Amino acid sequence: MPMYPQGYIGADAMFWDLSNDVGPSGDSAGLRLRGGAQFNDYFGVEAHLGTGGSDGPVELDHLIGAYGKGILPLSDEFRLYGLAGITEVDFDVGREDGLSYGAGAEFDIAPNFSVGADYMRYLDRSDHTFDAASVGLRFRF
Repeated sequence: MPMYPQGYIGADAMFWDLSNDVGPSGDSAGLRLRGGAQFNDYFGVEAHLGTGGSDGPVELDHLIGAYGKGILPLSDEFRLYGLAGITEVDFDVGREDGLSYGAGAEFDIAPNFSVGADYMRYLDRSDHTFDAASVGLRFRF
């Protein structure tokens, strides 16, 4: 039985896509670091810090965000989760912030290690969106 609150850190490969109706678009792969605290089996908070290159006319300098995390444990080793919060995204062509949301899953491979994947909508505007799919590892303290 885990002791709460339980802190964690993780690192992910992040595959991002900026779709823009009125300006430059781009996609690439980057790195995302995340950390957080889980307060019980169903709720936690999480922060993201990401960066990535470019495969087009737009470069992701960084993203930083804070999220509430709702957790649905399906077994002792497997969990689904949803994230909602605020993100600031800094591209080489400008900086924006806004409401972000996403969902993911993780599976324990050892008592303190898990693998996981998620999909985040970091920006959702009428003329453009910024999304990222990530896969990585997490270590619980």
